[in-house]
Amino acid sequence: MKKRIFTVGVTMFLLLTVCVTAFAVSKVGSRGEEVKKIQTKLKNWGYYSGSVDGVYGWQTENAVRSFQKKNGLKVDGIAGVQTLNAMGISSSSSSGQTASPNDANIELLARVINGEARGEPYEGQVAVGAVVLNRVDHPSFPNTIAGVVYQKGAFTAVDDGQINAQMYASSRRAARDALNGWDPTGGAIYYYNPKTATNKWIRTREVICTIGEHVFCN
Repeated sequence: MKKRIFTVGVTMFLLLTVCVTAFAVSKVGSRGEEVKKIQTKLKNWGYYSGSVDGVYGWQTENAVRSFQKKNGLKVDGIAGVQTLNAMGISSSSSSGQTASPNDANIELLARVINGEARGEPYEGQVAVGAVVLNRVDHPSFPNTIAGVVYQKGAFTAVDDGQINAQMYASSRRAARDALNGWDPTGGAIYYYNPKTATNKWIRTREVICTIGEHVFCN
């Protein structure tokens, strides 16, 4: 009887260990390529000034905390599933629990569309997504969706927290349509609302088209 109890106990322990491993995240003490990706993105976005060495130390933790606070995430300094998704990183240690890179891109792009263009005509929502993707392909901008989205001062929705607003289903549809190649703007890399824009420089850009309240330009 004692042997059976011992066997059951060992089995439960092993199962618990597997479960914990399956949901492993990057935190202080972690090392590896995923940590390098985190450090690289945080460095590019101005949150991190240390070395990209793949070692999750206190500087990396503080940078993650700053990123989490800025983006309305739980501020714990741990790069878990939500934080990694917000960065556009697919965790290598989540055993299928983290979204694929494409799913993460759809979610992040949808959040930008939702924050910047909810209430706009559907074509205008797709157009905002297209601008993000056009920037990814443009040599003057970061070459990832997350890099473009979190580039300092690039999108009002990131600065004022609207990127975390309640999601509308049309925003996700618009993100998918933009990722599938629909570009109603004809290649625009900027847009603005002429009723609210205070930046004089943006008004000097060559206008391509107007969709809803937004003017799209190069």
